[in-house]
Amino acid sequence: MAKSKAQWNRILHRDFAYFYVGLIIAFSFSGIILNHRQDWYPSTYTYEAKNVEITIPDFDASKKEDIMALAKEWNLEDTYDGHRVRENKLRIYFKKNNIADIDLSTKKGTLEYKRRVPFLGHTIQLHKSTHSFWIWYSDIFGGAMLLITITGLFIPVGKNGFKKRGWKFAIAGLLFPLIFLFLF
Repeated sequence: MAKSKAQWNRILHRDFAYFYVGLIIAFSFSGIILNHRQDWYPSTYTYEAKNVEITIPDFDASKKEDIMALAKEWNLEDTYDGHRVRENKLRIYFKKNNIADIDLSTKKGTLEYKRRVPFLGHTIQLHKSTHSFWIWYSDIFGGAMLLITITGLFIPVGKNGFKKRGWKFAIAGLLFPLIFLFLF
């Protein structure tokens, strides 16, 4: 027996939702966390911290060679990832999220060794990844989310269906992001 359009709609909606349930959960968690990253950012946590000091004579924070000399002194030269100076404070970034914060007026600071928070830190990494495979997969996921949304609109029928009352909620739901985009 041939399937009706409504049956195919339900099958597509159900199977795509099942397939992407893991990514929907991961992106939901990481999206919420990224929305609040100014207040709370559990991507990494400090598992060790030690006091450090600049001992290089005539140290110049604008010279990469001087920064690399510090990194070598701290046995982190192979993981140097960049640095910045703001308001007489030097921050040195190392791979694996290790960070050194140094007050240039006192030449003292802290080196923090960090680890990624299990699950939450990994979902955030997925959300921010720029790897070409992941971008393609995420684009396909975006298309699948559109398919899940569109097919889901037409599953309810009758007085609670899209044609009777669902379209009102859909328009209200579309207005919120549009208002936010244009007014804020």
